[in-house]
Amino acid sequence: MKINGRNIKRRLYGLSNIPSNIKRARYWRGHGVHSPFVYSIVRQVFMASEIVGEQRDLYLALIEKGVAKRRAIELQNLMTHCGYESFSIDKSENGEKCDMIITTLSTPTEQLRAFAERAAQDKTTLAIISPYYDKERAEMCKEIVETHRCTSVDNRAYLLLFNNHLPKQKFRL
Repeated sequence: MKINGRNIKRRLYGLSNIPSNIKRARYWRGHGVHSPFVYSIVRQVFMASEIVGEQRDLYLALIEKGVAKRRAIELQNLMTHCGYESFSIDKSENGEKCDMIITTLSTPTEQLRAFAERAAQDKTTLAIISPYYDKERAEMCKEIVETHRCTSVDNRAYLLLFNNHLPKQKFRL
């Protein structure tokens, strides 16, 4: 069947990602998430449009590094929600322990595994910003999630790897 000289298949070409989007739609606003911990993160962190609490250190540091304002707000709220007190951005040396390690795009892809190993060793949370920036980074993040022993939350803008008492679960929001 042709419509205006183009067949229907060509007209619907841009809709090829719909099945993936429909799969992720069940997690919209936390519906379908069967983990109270992750549900509270979705509702209280990802859905907040303003900074909760008085801490703004992480937010200012991320804005300085060129991270989008919305993502910086979400990560600051995550830090407040989880009760974290310290963070490290793009630093992999074993110095002081911190509660949250954040990697931005300035971190080379080949170093992401070292960051994941350090976070697992120190039992801290790792946030990888822009996990789908390019094919190589996406494959590395996928490999890290597969080998990760605890809960991981992927909201497309950043990947969170929690190293705590929770069982191995993967959430793609």
